[in-house]
Amino acid sequence: MATAEVKALSDDKAKEGSPEGEEGTMTLWEHLEELRSRIVRMAIAFAIGAIVCWIYREQLLFWLTEPYCVAWKNAKLPGECSLNFGAPAALFISYVRLSALAGLIFALPIILYQVWAFIGPGLYSREKKFAIPFVVSSCGLFALGGWFGWKFAFPAAFTFLLDFSTKATGQSGDAANKLSGGAAVQPMVMIGDYIEFVTRMFIAFGATAELPILAVFLTVAGLITHRHLIKFFRYFIVVAFVIAAVLTPPDPMSQVMMAVPLIGLYGVSILIAWGITAAREKAAKEVPTE
Repeated sequence: MATAEVKALSDDKAKEGSPEGEEGTMTLWEHLEELRSRIVRMAIAFAIGAIVCWIYREQLLFWLTEPYCVAWKNAKLPGECSLNFGAPAALFISYVRLSALAGLIFALPIILYQVWAFIGPGLYSREKKFAIPFVVSSCGLFALGGWFGWKFAFPAAFTFLLDFSTKATGQSGDAANKLSGGAAVQPMVMIGDYIEFVTRMFIAFGATAELPILAVFLTVAGLITHRHLIKFFRYFIVVAFVIAAVLTPPDPMSQVMMAVPLIGLYGVSILIAWGITAAREKAAKEVPTE
């Protein structure tokens, strides 16, 4: 009788620790149909986000140009800050690109959830509890990284780059910027180039902020521990500045503003990995040995 109870208990535990779907395994075509439905939902979320962003395209552009206008005033350039377009359809195309990129960002929570829901049936029950924290933390860190870049790195980068137009003559204020030969040096930023530049930096800051999420996945998978991260810390400092040099403009300030927070996020990743590893090792010690 005792043996039967032990066997039933072990069967229940095995069922809890096994992935779902083993009783009714899906066929290849069912997996493809599931993938198709998830992709359709992601596409609908992206389309809705892009349409909403198109409606508010002028407000989005105003928000994106705020750091640029602040840098324009700090450099004491003549006139008002402005963006230009060189072809009749250039402004329309720029608005379409801006709406598409912004719509993708706003649809990111739904896209990430659909990805997790697709791989969910193949996960263990204890792993499925990470679904909502994964979506919330991923989107939150991405938004926080993008906001940090917009608030601090963008104005510093634009101030550094626009300042060269005043240094060309050694003049400031409302005076026209001219070289010694008499040629005027005036910034004429094209709207398409500006949107590409800003969105690339925004995505770069948002993506680098996902470092703790990557650390969680690698730690849960058993590929790394906090000991590995601590050992690699001195090398990561160099890696952080290399990443910042590649992803940001060639001004020292914006590179430092990306590298330093990235190093801080690496420290947070060490703490997270330590917590996960400590809990795993504690659970392993509590398992009775036969």
